[in-house]
Amino acid sequence: MSVGEEVRTEQSRPQQSLGTAAARNLATTTKSVPQMQEISSRWLLRTLPWVDVQGGTYRVNRRLSFAVGDGRVTFVKTGDRVEVIPAELGELPALRSYEDEEVLSEIAQRCEQREFAPGEVIASFGSPADEVYLLAHGRVEKVGTGPYGGDAVLGVLADGAYFGDQALLSSDAIWEYTARSATACTVLVLPRQEVERVAERSDTLREHLRGRRSIPAQRTNKHGEKEIDLAAGHSGEPDIPHTFVDYEARPREYELSVAQTVLRIHSRVADLYNQPMNQTEQQLRLTVEALKERQEHELINHREFGLLHNCEYDQRIQPHDGVPGPDDMDELLSRRRGTKMFLAHPRAIAAFGRELNKRGLVPETIDIGGNRIPTWRGVPIYPCNKIPVTEARTSSIIALRTGEEDQGVIGLRATGIPDEIEPSLSVRFMGINEQAIIKYLVTAYYSAAVLVPDALGVLENVEIGRWR
Repeated sequence: MSVGEEVRTEQSRPQQSLGTAAARNLATTTKSVPQMQEISSRWLLRTLPWVDVQGGTYRVNRRLSFAVGDGRVTFVKTGDRVEVIPAELGELPALRSYEDEEVLSEIAQRCEQREFAPGEVIASFGSPADEVYLLAHGRVEKVGTGPYGGDAVLGVLADGAYFGDQALLSSDAIWEYTARSATACTVLVLPRQEVERVAERSDTLREHLRGRRSIPAQRTNKHGEKEIDLAAGHSGEPDIPHTFVDYEARPREYELSVAQTVLRIHSRVADLYNQPMNQTEQQLRLTVEALKERQEHELINHREFGLLHNCEYDQRIQPHDGVPGPDDMDELLSRRRGTKMFLAHPRAIAAFGRELNKRGLVPETIDIGGNRIPTWRGVPIYPCNKIPVTEARTSSIIALRTGEEDQGVIGLRATGIPDEIEPSLSVRFMGINEQAIIKYLVTAYYSAAVLVPDALGVLENVEIGRWR
C-alpha cells in the first residue's frame, strides 16, 4: 500500500473518541493575567526618596547667590549660514537680564561666522581675550599645561556653549587656556569692539555693562553664594567680624504635576466576565502600570522639573572621546560629593561596558532586590529606558545625590488624597453613563526637586554606536 492510499484510509475511518478541539469546550484552561510589554524596571521611581508635599507646592530655599550667566545659546541655521537668536545673547554673563531686543539684534548681526577644522587652535593661552566665541556646532577642547609641562585637557565644550565671555567685561582679560577644535566646528565670533560701538549709541547697554562689571566685586564663595565673614586662627582680642546669612528673595517653587486618564469598562463585562479573573482589577492594574511609566518619563524629560532639563550647565560635561569612558565617569563623580546612583539608557551602559573591555576592566556588580546591577567606583548604574537616544545615536548618563538630609534630589508626592490606592495615586468612581459604561478617574501626582545644583550632573552626548 502506498503512502497516499494509507493517508486516505486513515481519513476515511470514523472517529472513535472525542477530539481535543471539542474537549477544550468543556475544559477549564490555565491562563495568565494580561501581559504588557511597556512595563520596565522603573529604577528611578523605586530608588528616589519621596517627600510628602502639603498644599501641592514645595519651596526650595537657598542662600543668596550672585552667579551670573551660565546658560547656553541657541542658533538658527539657514543653509550653511548660522545666526544666533538675539534673545539668547542674554545667556552671556555680561548681557544677563538685558532685555532691549533692538540692541540685542544689532549685537547679533555683528557676529562673524567662522569654520575650524579638527585640531585647529581657536584661541591661544596667554593671548588677549578680545572676542567671545559662540559654539554653534562641534566639540572644542579646553587645553592647559599639565604639572609636567605637557598638555592637559581641562574640559570639553559642545553645541550651544560659549567661551571668552570675560572679554565683554574686562579689556585686560587674557586667555587662561588654549581652545582647540576636537571636530569640525562652526563658531560665531563677537568682538569686544563691536559691543563697545553699540554701547556708545545705547545708554541702557552702557549702564548695564557698568553694573555687570561691579558684580565680581561681591564677596562670594566658589559657588557664587554670599560669603559668611569669619575669623579663625587669631590670638589676643581682635575685633570679631559681624555677619549674617542672606537668602534668595525669590526661591524656586515646585508644583506637583499630574498624570490622569479615564478608564471605561462596560457594566456587562464587569458583571458577567469576572471569573476566574476580575476584569476591573486587571484593567486598573494595566492602566496604573502605564501611568507609572509616564510618571518616570516625566521625571526624566519634563521641561519644568525633569532631571535632564534641571541640571545646571556647569554640572554638564562632555565625553572626551565621544564614547562614555571610565575617565568621563570619574569626572562626573568628581563634580559632587556622595553620588548615590547613575541613570543610563541600557545602550549607554553597553557602550560603557565596551570601553571597560578595551581597557581590560571588569565592573563590580551588586545585588539589589535580586537584580545584579553594575557599579562604577561603588556607585550603582541603573538602567533607564526613559533617557532619550537621539537620531545621531547619542544619549546621556545622569548622576544623582539623593535625599533631603544630603541636599540632593528628591521626589515629591501628596499622600492621603481621596480614593488613594497607592501613595499619591487614586482611582475615583465617576459613575455610569447612558450606555452602561462604568468610568474611573485614575490620577497620579508627582514632581522632583533639586535642592542644590551640584546634586545633579549629566554626561551629555555620549556615543552609543561606536564599536571600535
